[in-house]
Amino acid sequence: MPPVIWIPLLIGLAGLLGFGYYASFFIDSGVYLKARCRASGHSDEPLLALTFDDGPDERNTPLVLDTLASEGVRATFFLIGERAAAHPELVRRIVREGHLIGNHTFTHSGRSPFRSRAAIRAELEATRRTLEQITGLRTRLFRPPFGVTNPRIAAAVRDGRYDTIGWDIRPFDTRTHVSRDKILRRILDRLRPGSVVLLHDRIDGADHLVRQLLTNARRRGYRFETIDRLFHLSAYEN
Repeated sequence: MPPVIWIPLLIGLAGLLGFGYYASFFIDSGVYLKARCRASGHSDEPLLALTFDDGPDERNTPLVLDTLASEGVRATFFLIGERAAAHPELVRRIVREGHLIGNHTFTHSGRSPFRSRAAIRAELEATRRTLEQITGLRTRLFRPPFGVTNPRIAAAVRDGRYDTIGWDIRPFDTRTHVSRDKILRRILDRLRPGSVVLLHDRIDGADHLVRQLLTNARRRGYRFETIDRLFHLSAYEN
């Protein structure tokens, strides 16, 4: 085939690959699954939502909860089912102290995005059932591991009638080689009314980062709300 024909084919292929990457790895793309990443309509009311993924963690989640309690702030925790089953007392504490809980799959496996619709649905249901057995609450909130979406994940989410929650601020706090000050700066530089901040309560020093964030955001006039209040939705099934 002459080179002149190969060039547009290669350009088209690169475009398709780029679009596929964007659609799957950017949770705010909305291609496969609509995720709530930032609440609009808060230009006159500077509200933020703090969210935490990958818990509960036996050592660090209690420290984060202590910090939130001392500051009078409520957040939303997206819990991994197997970790919730291992630490039910922490799940109950999260709910008892006024925070919301959401579904972050049962295993948080790197293979999850490649599983079948039925397998993904089973992971979601196992987590929902575990959280319900612990707390009596049947969550409607879901956050996909790594923020990855595809048609199978989208179908499983529709099957379970979840509201998918994304974020508009991701400071990559799991990267241990990055200083806490730099992570804090990443958040503060991106803050805007209606923002959803993604953090991880399993990280050492998460409580100190949270306290610094609360202090600095409040100096700028921000207030903190849970996801249901920020987006005006129901976190749990009736």
